[in-house]
Amino acid sequence: MERLDELLRQEIARLIAEEVRDPRVGFTTVMQARVSPDLRHARVYVSVLGDDEEKEAAVEALQRASGFLRSRLGAIVEMKYLPELEFELDRSLERAARIEEILERVRPPEEPDDEPSEDGT
Repeated sequence: MERLDELLRQEIARLIAEEVRDPRVGFTTVMQARVSPDLRHARVYVSVLGDDEEKEAAVEALQRASGFLRSRLGAIVEMKYLPELEFELDRSLERAARIEEILERVRPPEEPDDEPSEDGT
C-alpha cells in the first residue's frame, strides 16, 4: 500500500504541475496520498502557499479538477480500481510550527555557558 500511495502522490503532483491550468492551484505541493484498503478512494493531502482564502480556493479547484486528474491518472497507472480523488489541506506544517512556538514559550531560558579561556580549557 505504501508503494501505491507514493506512486499516486508522485503522479498526481506531476499532473497538477504539468496539466492543471487553473491559476488558483498556484503553488501547490502534494504532500501525501492515502488509498483506502478497497482501492476505491484516495485522500490527497496538499500544502498551498498563501493565506487561508487562497488555500481553500486551491483545494476547491483541485476538487473540481479531480475527474480530469483521475482520467489522466488512469492512462498512467494500471490499477484494478481507479480511486476517487479527494483533496484535503495538509496542515501538519502549521501544527508543527504551532507546537514549536508553544515549546519555546514553556522552555526555560538557557544558562549561558562559561566562556572558555584562551588556552581552550
